[in-house]
Amino acid sequence: MNSIEADLEIIRRGTEEILVESELIDKLKKGKKLRVKAGFDPTAPDLHLGHTVLINKLKQFQDMGHDILFLIGDFTGMIGDPTGKNITRKPLSKEQVLENAKSYQEQVFKILDEEKTEIVFNSAWMNELSPADLITLASKQTVARMLERDDFSKRYSSGQPIAIHEFLYPLIQGYDSVALKADVELGGTDQKFNLLMGRELQKIYGQDQQTVITVPILEGLDGVQKMSKSLGNYIGVFDTPDDMFGKIMSVSDELMWRYFELLSFRPLSEIDAFKNDVDNGANPRDIKFLLAKEIITRFHNESLAEQAQQNFIDRFKNNLIPDEMDEFEFNPEEGEMAIGYIIKETGMTKSTGEAIRMIKQNAVKIDGEKVTDTKFSVKAGTSFVVQVGKRKFAKVTLK
Repeated sequence: MNSIEADLEIIRRGTEEILVESELIDKLKKGKKLRVKAGFDPTAPDLHLGHTVLINKLKQFQDMGHDILFLIGDFTGMIGDPTGKNITRKPLSKEQVLENAKSYQEQVFKILDEEKTEIVFNSAWMNELSPADLITLASKQTVARMLERDDFSKRYSSGQPIAIHEFLYPLIQGYDSVALKADVELGGTDQKFNLLMGRELQKIYGQDQQTVITVPILEGLDGVQKMSKSLGNYIGVFDTPDDMFGKIMSVSDELMWRYFELLSFRPLSEIDAFKNDVDNGANPRDIKFLLAKEIITRFHNESLAEQAQQNFIDRFKNNLIPDEMDEFEFNPEEGEMAIGYIIKETGMTKSTGEAIRMIKQNAVKIDGEKVTDTKFSVKAGTSFVVQVGKRKFAKVTLK
């Protein structure tokens, strides 16, 4: 296998689409360093493992020797990305954007090599455009083209307002590729329209068109909805080792393979061997240990990863939590469910009143931690183990 074929195998792993792959192959054959761009709007200061699917792909290109352009959309962040939104998104202030951008940089260098990564801000060129320049840019596309975007189309047909500045967002993201002369741009599947806009504008401005690579949206701990801090189903880059370990161990055995594919740096052949081991009777928990340790080592260190595993084992041994238990799924109507109601619905008590009495007697635990607040509620988008007394256990998923 020559180096280009080897690189392509790595690039294809965990990607949704490569548009256009033949163009990417031609670029690789030229043997030059590619300018690989990915943009992040600093709308929130904390990254989670869902964000790192894209950053991991940047790392792979970096390890191949290509130039990584980590674009922080401080200008576009003040517009607000309308992707997937059914209402106009509130723009951030410049101060909020810069503060969040600072946090982003601290986190991404847990994966990327700081010395080999170029951090760029799109305000550097957008602030230089005059109003006339911006009008010229806006003339490059039509309203009909913008309404081809699924979210814009749905909002328009349902009578939901679309502010004019929202049409500028994909144009400016596309213009970023022109300004940076990007050879490749990476983004989530929900960003496909914006990424392709970059190709279109590069052609209009007389540049070679970038290759667009989309990566999947990672499911959260519930295995259903995308990983999101607002849904509470996330693993944060800055979570403690113990929290990371516990959360990773809470994912289903089926979802574990998805996490291996998108988050692990292990060769696919090694992951296939793990699957074969499980098919032949190996305990999936032991394989999940390997995933948890790899991820925690990446964001902390190997020693803390080892300690987190031991802490996890000790906690479960001390609480005598069984490997197998009844599993329940609930759909909270208001986005959360009271612990007393959860206990009753799992059948571990006959009534909510009895569940509350058990809480008052310090006989209720969630993931090994005592629950003392009788009004405690658990947000949707999480999976956890509930223990009542010494022998009653249930794994609960709130969708």
